[in-house]
Amino acid sequence: MTTPSPAPRMLEGLRIVDLTTVIFGPYCTQILADLGAEVVKVEPPEGDSIRIIGTPPVTPLMSPVHLRLNRGKRSVDWDLKSEDGRAAMRRLIETSDIFIHNVRSDAIARAGLSYDDVRAIRPDIVYVHCTGFDQRGPYAALQAYDDIIQAASGIASLPPKVDGNPQPRYVPMTMADKVSGLHAAYAVLAAVVHRLRTGEGQQVEVPMFEALASFNLVEHLCDKTFVPPTGPALYPRQIDPMRQPMRTRDGYIAIAPYLDDRWLRFFEAAGHPEVLQVPELADKALRRKHMSRMYEAAAAILPERTTAEWLDVLKKANVPAMRVNDIAELPDDPQLQAAGLFRQRTHPTEGAYLEVRPPVRFSGYDYADLSHAATPGQHSAEVARELGVTLMNERKNAA
Repeated sequence: MTTPSPAPRMLEGLRIVDLTTVIFGPYCTQILADLGAEVVKVEPPEGDSIRIIGTPPVTPLMSPVHLRLNRGKRSVDWDLKSEDGRAAMRRLIETSDIFIHNVRSDAIARAGLSYDDVRAIRPDIVYVHCTGFDQRGPYAALQAYDDIIQAASGIASLPPKVDGNPQPRYVPMTMADKVSGLHAAYAVLAAVVHRLRTGEGQQVEVPMFEALASFNLVEHLCDKTFVPPTGPALYPRQIDPMRQPMRTRDGYIAIAPYLDDRWLRFFEAAGHPEVLQVPELADKALRRKHMSRMYEAAAAILPERTTAEWLDVLKKANVPAMRVNDIAELPDDPQLQAAGLFRQRTHPTEGAYLEVRPPVRFSGYDYADLSHAATPGQHSAEVARELGVTLMNERKNAA
């Protein structure tokens, strides 16, 4: 009996030249690698700077964040200033479908890898530039990091709207990088579909500032959507200081009685229907107007029981609620365990580690086991040989 061949991977046959570093670009190419694209990560001699974030157990430059963002990618560290390094890069571009980088426009042009340079080598290339700012605007040449984009996009201005503390604050995660990486991933796929239909490649620009500004303004442009405005910006529910996780007898819980009937059920199930028996909360319109009063009342009631007791009561009442998890404890969450989000693997140099799997599920596709995140330049000679290029150090070794 013969063993059936494994099903082809969704993006099998697509090769990506990945010159990106840190999180924005690598997050994009990680998504594409998980779907089956071949990603060749071209790193500087010192390696991607994300390699130093966190504490590697064995090998320097093998940080936990690097393992998270670069599985299934081959790493090369060719010297692009050398003749053989440039020859290898040219051959790689000739045989690739997508070229993605996060280098500023002037620097990538000096390296001879602008869109026009790359298109001259591979006319139908999908060329993706991960930028800080749209290149048509006055900020085009500015450097951009997540903190800079959170500040520019208004994210840092939101906490003061909630708690009255005038100090702007960052969201404690690389939100701009990851949101932009998601935009880049779907943009790559759209450009590839366009090429399949027309045979034409193109340049794709994914700017962090514009991506996060658009993301923030989905709800927060609010009444300034209209010309003239019908009211202020900001979605009132999101900046209500009472709409926070609330203390129970033994911890914290999040409740989301978003619809009016859920509020009615909440106070009935909690044993406090009298909360709504006041003139200010007498009907649906008044309850909507004075929603902060209901959050305040809920906060006073919830310490009466434990988190587990409330979860049981509110589930029976069909009121959305969830315990507040500590982020470090997520690998132990029974839902995430059942969904298979985490898996322990053994890296050939770093030992056992926890892999976070892709969250999206397909009925007709299973994610393949990808190779472990590479050590710096691990595949330099291997990829060069496949391309028919002999690197200088190999010539020296042969001699």
